[in-house]
Amino acid sequence: MSLDGGVAVEDLADALTRFTSVQVRDYGGEGGLKTVNVRSLGSQHVGVFLDGIQIENAQNMQVDLGRFSLADMQAVSLYNGQKSARLQSAREYAAGSSIYLTTRMSPADAPWHILFRGGSFGTLNAAVRYRHNAGPVKIRASAEALHSDGGYPYPFFDTTLVRENGDIRSFRLEAAAEGDIAGTDCALMLYSYGSERGFPGPVIKRAAGFPLSAERQEDQDIFLQGSAVRDWDDRNASALKFKLTRNLTHYDSHPERNPMAIPSNVTYRQSSAYVSWAQSYTVDSRWSLDAGVDFQRNVLDSDAGRFVFPSRNSLSGVVAARYAGKCLKAAAHVVYLGALDSYSGGKDYRGAWMPSVSVSWQIDPFWELDFFAKRSYRLPTFNDLYYTLIGNTSLRPESAMQVGADLRFSARGFSAGLSPYYNRVTDKIVAIPTSTLFRWSMLNIGVADIAGADAFLSWSGKAGVWTLGGSLSYSFQIALDHTSPGMVTYGLQLPYAPVHSGVAELSAGVGKFSVGAVLSFTGDRWSAASRSREYYLSPLAVLDANLTWQATSWLRAVLTLKNITDSRYSLVQGYPMPGVSANMSVVFSL
Repeated sequence: MSLDGGVAVEDLADALTRFTSVQVRDYGGEGGLKTVNVRSLGSQHVGVFLDGIQIENAQNMQVDLGRFSLADMQAVSLYNGQKSARLQSAREYAAGSSIYLTTRMSPADAPWHILFRGGSFGTLNAAVRYRHNAGPVKIRASAEALHSDGGYPYPFFDTTLVRENGDIRSFRLEAAAEGDIAGTDCALMLYSYGSERGFPGPVIKRAAGFPLSAERQEDQDIFLQGSAVRDWDDRNASALKFKLTRNLTHYDSHPERNPMAIPSNVTYRQSSAYVSWAQSYTVDSRWSLDAGVDFQRNVLDSDAGRFVFPSRNSLSGVVAARYAGKCLKAAAHVVYLGALDSYSGGKDYRGAWMPSVSVSWQIDPFWELDFFAKRSYRLPTFNDLYYTLIGNTSLRPESAMQVGADLRFSARGFSAGLSPYYNRVTDKIVAIPTSTLFRWSMLNIGVADIAGADAFLSWSGKAGVWTLGGSLSYSFQIALDHTSPGMVTYGLQLPYAPVHSGVAELSAGVGKFSVGAVLSFTGDRWSAASRSREYYLSPLAVLDANLTWQATSWLRAVLTLKNITDSRYSLVQGYPMPGVSANMSVVFSL
């Protein structure tokens, strides 16, 4: 999905909702946690890659999409099986599904881009980006600041309250460079993100005047990543990637303001070092072979009581073969992932083999058929295993067998597709939010069977002076707990998995103006493995729209209206989403 043109999107979570079978969990507001899962495999089975290097968090494996700005993104791509390409890392092959974020490093007509955005609920946002081509090297730097008080109204029984303690202040810095150095394509990125926010907590009935939440969290994330790719000759090529990460999280429950809170004032520090080597050999014009090995070390320390100070050394390797004929393409690989955990009182080793095969057939210039089958494997996180009070050291690793097909048609600005799939997940790890977003309840579901199909239609064209476009996507999914016939949850739909969901999108442009609208629909769901009415979530439909005015070559203004019908809904039970809201952004290109 290119981020140039079409219906404007404000954030990464917003962009991902346009893909079929993607479920975004949003806990509300600018500062709310935003995670994604694909085809009900869970967010930990989704690898998020920034310029080919994974964004990873061994502490909880929750990649918060709200921490990344679209201002520096060129494209967002989703691969339900995997992206099979030359010189991929073993991590890229191992992911159940993959989201690729590609940064914007193309030559710039205007080196400076300055953004100002303001809108509902005290939201203020400013960003500046600079791009420069210094001979063979492209340079990019950006900074972004966000403030929001998060005080949106929501219905509460027979009255209306205002969401409290949902404010955020954040600041992000990025610097990157890439270019050809002595025949080697090199890239380097430095990223820093800091925030201070409140956790508004779930909305439940409490005594009058009692605060819903007083919890606060401070984050400081920094990483340095880079890559070097070299073609040694017509047959041999190599790629080296690395990443160094340091994350700091400080959490304070402030029990003096909320006597119901569990007293907690704790700091976590996570350090990670990652290195990857990939080698490709071209046998002939059709066949190529690839191999790679990744190593990563994660360490987590804390001043929390009874903390076990875990560390994890993980090693993964892959061998792959690819065939590219005139009409037929095929790829096969096998990955081994092994991880040794060390912690106060013991050591544990977990490992698995992950094979995969994919085939693509270009039937004619208009029709294409793809098929894939693969096994993916996800390790329990540090929080899953070792977190004080809720960590479950008996959690088993989660294994998934995925099978899917894609039939696509494309001609004269019109495209359509149908994608049936089946996933069997063994020992599925489910995270259920408790009274706070900082602590989750972890459990294994023995067997889950997930079957469904995605369908989409899209078109684009011209009608006189108008440029028009539209798309329609629909997902049908049955995701059932098949752990044991004797269990009360046997045969029930998994928590938060809708049977029906879809997105309709329209856009039109004339002269300096363009307008777009997006309608998202999600069917009914349950927030727990139960059919009790208290866990039921009603179907929801949300309509967003935007108007863009390209005033001059250096000035663009965008008005965004979200949830125009003021629908009252929740993506996660107990976390009401905002009603109607408006944002205005102005971008200067100088």
